Parts: sequence; structure tokens; C-alpha cells
Amino acid sequence: MDDFLDTRFEGQDIQMGDNLVQLGDDINIIQKDPTLHNVMIGVGWDSNAFDLANFDLDVSVFLLNAAEQTRDDDDFVYYNHREACNGGVKHHGDSRTGAGEGDDEVISVDLHALPFDVVKIVIVLSIYHGGEKDQALSDVRKAYVRLVNEDSGHELLRFVLDEHFVGQNGSAALIGSINREGPKWHFTPLIECEAGGLAVLAERYGMIVGAQ
Repeated sequence: MDDFLDTRFEGQDIQMGDNLVQLGDDINIIQKDPTLHNVMIGVGWDSNAFDLANFDLDVSVFLLNAAEQTRDDDDFVYYNHREACNGGVKHHGDSRTGAGEGDDEVISVDLHALPFDVVKIVIVLSIYHGGEKDQALSDVRKAYVRLVNEDSGHELLRFVLDEHFVGQNGSAALIGSINREGPKWHFTPLIECEAGGLAVLAERYGMIVGAQ
């Protein structure tokens, strides 16, 4: 994984089976693993495009309050702003090709470090300058998002994205959210594609960024 700052997750075994989730599911991840403290959000993909060097996907998260808005600029964690909540949320680096097996990009979340007014973590997959390059999520294959107990390495769940990206001409999509319900946290798989890219989603959540 090129430009990956932290290689602890490179080459991890991919677990399949009962952990697969579908749209409409609502997974209590604390009930699933009562020891859960540090969550690893791992996302992987390959490309249908011939020129992989120019096909650059990115994973990012928005930390939202009860009004579904970021509280300030630090609540947007992505390749160019890699930490929030005093290191409680950390992006481990940018993979520019998606080459190789396993997770291509990883974001770690210390659930105990999140302020109480952060009630939702929205996970986004986007194509860097996808609109300018005429690239779309329909060009992506073998895509997934998974949650892992970072301390034990145990995979909690996996949401396979391929079938949901077929025919999608957008360059960014919400692919899941982790939601606070009192002391519990739930994962909800999502597919909401945005033709306008990451910038449009950022504006929705109270931010303005350059087009991605």
C-alpha cells in the first residue's frame, strides 16, 4: 500500500461468513463484542480501470452531533487531516492505487475518547477528483467496509459494496455509520451516492472543502 503511514494492518487475513451485513441491518457492535473499545474501520477495493495510477479512492469520516452537523473543522478526518479528538480518531494514511490484498485504508476510533456530543460517525468512500477525471463508483470492484476490534483483531462485521455500486455515476458515497445510543454503539450499512463528490457531502455536514 503506497504512502501508507502505518503498516500494522497490511496483509491481515480477511474473514468472511456470518459477519456479512446487508442494507437494512442495524448491528449493536457492543453487544456483538462487549470488550470493544478501539474500532478499526477498514476499507478495501480494486479498480476496473486500466490506468490504476490515476484511480485514487479515499476513505474519510465525519463526526456529527445530534443535529447531524460537524461541530468544527476538526470533525472531518481524511487524508489531509488525519487526527481528531486528541488522537481518538486517526486516519492511518492514503493508498493511492488500492493495489494489494487486505484493507487499503484504515481509520481507527477510540470510542471512549469521543466527546458525548459526537453521536454519529459517517463513513465515506470517494474518488479523488473523480468528476474531473470522469471516474465513477461503478468503476470500483471488490469493495467493502469492515469493522474490527483493533485490540483483538476480531472482525465484527463486513459490508460488501460491489453490487450497490453497479451503474452508479457518482464519485462519492456514504457507506456506513456508527451511531451512539447511550452507552451502546450501532453500525448501519448505507449506500447513498453523490454525483457532486466529497465536497457536496462536506457542505451537507456544515463544512466547505475543495472539490474531490
